[in-house]
Amino acid sequence: MATEVLTNVVAVIVVLGIMILVHEWGHFMVAKLFGVRVEIFSFGFGPRLWGRRHGPTDYRLSALPLGGYVKMAGDNPAEERSGAGDEFLSKPRWQRALIAIAGPAMNIVTAVVLLAGTFIVVGLPYPAYLSRPVEVVAFPKNSLGPAADIHLGDRLVNIDGIANPTWEQVQTHLGQATPGTEIKLELRRGDELVHVSMTPPDPQDVDAILGYPPVAAVIDQVAPGMPAERGGMRDGDEVVQCNGQPVVTWPQLVETIRHSNGQPVQMLVRRGDRRILLQVRPVLGQTLRGEQVWQIGAAPRPEAVYRRLGPVAAVQQGLMASVAVGRQIYGIVGKLFVGKVSLRQLQSVIGIARESGHAVRRGPVALIELMAMISLNLAILNLLPIPILDGGHVLLLLVEGGLRRDLSVALKERFVQVGLVFLLVIIAIVMYNDVLRLLPNR
Repeated sequence: MATEVLTNVVAVIVVLGIMILVHEWGHFMVAKLFGVRVEIFSFGFGPRLWGRRHGPTDYRLSALPLGGYVKMAGDNPAEERSGAGDEFLSKPRWQRALIAIAGPAMNIVTAVVLLAGTFIVVGLPYPAYLSRPVEVVAFPKNSLGPAADIHLGDRLVNIDGIANPTWEQVQTHLGQATPGTEIKLELRRGDELVHVSMTPPDPQDVDAILGYPPVAAVIDQVAPGMPAERGGMRDGDEVVQCNGQPVVTWPQLVETIRHSNGQPVQMLVRRGDRRILLQVRPVLGQTLRGEQVWQIGAAPRPEAVYRRLGPVAAVQQGLMASVAVGRQIYGIVGKLFVGKVSLRQLQSVIGIARESGHAVRRGPVALIELMAMISLNLAILNLLPIPILDGGHVLLLLVEGGLRRDLSVALKERFVQVGLVFLLVIIAIVMYNDVLRLLPNR
């Protein structure tokens, strides 16, 4: 336990510290580009431990190694300033806006570079089952398969002329089909070949036709304070039965939980060479889409294969992944403000530390992916038009530009105070929920 806590602490210092430092480096570089005198560039916060002055800038190492900060000359309107041309507030508003935006922009660039580099060196991850032959392992409820004479254990040897297709080929093929399309299947059942023709209402619903994909029901991570942890589940457990019914693929477990209506679920798990019977009572929670579903707080262990990409394709994929994550983050923020997503789903530095430690234990690829995601989160959240954040500074500059005059120092101070109080309240609530999740019997 102590080793795990130490790993989490060191991991969050490295991950969050580097991403915040990258953010501040963006501000620093653009400020220097526009001739702003930077007085301090600090790695960490608090008392100065060591440093070296180069020109007007004191490059220092501070006591608290969680991120860093940039102090520009004349950047505080409440402080007395000389009005020199190299002070921040002496620069045109458009330059000050670009300096503010540069931090989030550097985080976005960093995320794309990290992801692209991973795709070049290691490869783009794909679910391993996609490259495997299609074998029917489990049907969802109300599946069309059994009614069309498709049986468990059948192996697909042909679909509409595609011989021995993989799951990826089937998903691609059916993804292009339209309602009313007839699908012709050839299945191997033992020593015989079975021919099936069907016209599903939604041919793109592969699960309804050929059943769930073979994704192992192995727990990769148990969320603190959630029913899975309270019920005794651990990372690495393999669920083999739910309520007495065999489980051979992860979607079966999800389906059982979603249809539990909050009633206790009896689970038989394989842990090493032992089989253990557990009881887990799902709780009602929200997905990232804002949907109310029954959950237990457990994530599957990913089984992935990697395909290396060339530099151009890697950058394209890095950009696409970053855009997708960005849309998801903005969607969550929007749903927070309208009450469709709860603050309980957010994580503070405590949750980030736990995720960082878990990524370290999974390996360097998982750690790099987490760093990219945190970098994107820092970028997008800092661009929100909330006072004290970079987006708030840009909003203030836009207002002043529209009025063609500077707002009063008192109004700016109140603007920042409101933003600071708002953020502190949010941080306190999120940290409180994080602590509750760590407590036993919660």
